Amino acid sequence: MSDGLRVLIVDDHPVVRRGLRTMLEDEPWVAEVVEAAGVDEAVRQAVTRQVHVVAMDISLPDGDGIEATRRILQARAEVAVVILTMAEDQHLVTRALRAGARGYVLKATDPDAVIDALRTVAAGGIVLGPAVGAAMLASLRHDPGRLPAPFDQLTTRERDILTRLAAGDSNARIARRLGLSEKTVRNQLTPIFTKLGVSDRVQAALLARDAGLTD
Repeated sequence: MSDGLRVLIVDDHPVVRRGLRTMLEDEPWVAEVVEAAGVDEAVRQAVTRQVHVVAMDISLPDGDGIEATRRILQARAEVAVVILTMAEDQHLVTRALRAGARGYVLKATDPDAVIDALRTVAAGGIVLGPAVGAAMLASLRHDPGRLPAPFDQLTTRERDILTRLAAGDSNARIARRLGLSEKTVRNQLTPIFTKLGVSDRVQAALLARDAGLTD
């Protein structure tokens, strides 16, 4: 991740925008903070200001932040969007991920964790807040069509291996749990790392944990 990223805060409450702006302006990886209070303004700012990361509320005066996310990503697919909302609703989580959001975090989350989430997606990661990730786990694990990228690229076996790896299991323990040979587990790790864009099991485990893909 390079320095000097532009972050867009989309929220109709000035106090929320001001609080996030104050924290982000102290971050060395942030060059500029842009604000928007509605859907149309958010899309316009994302495109004209060439922002890199968006903190997006869902409930906005002129529409839905998830629809705004979809519109932004249609125009600039490289933007990383984190949904930041009060709504702990699994239907909304699913809609947000399908629209292309790379994170879904509740506003009740510790402010430092919110900033960490924005930094993580800026670096190419995925973040689901703890409450969100836990609730999504069961429905995501066996339905690859609903998994967020890049996890949707994994086969069922690869997802099972990744889940055990993220839980801290060794290759031998993964093999025993899944009824595989240890050699098979080792061989499967390379395509898993490649698909996730990571270089080792620690990075893969952290990415999986952020996305809630752990027991």
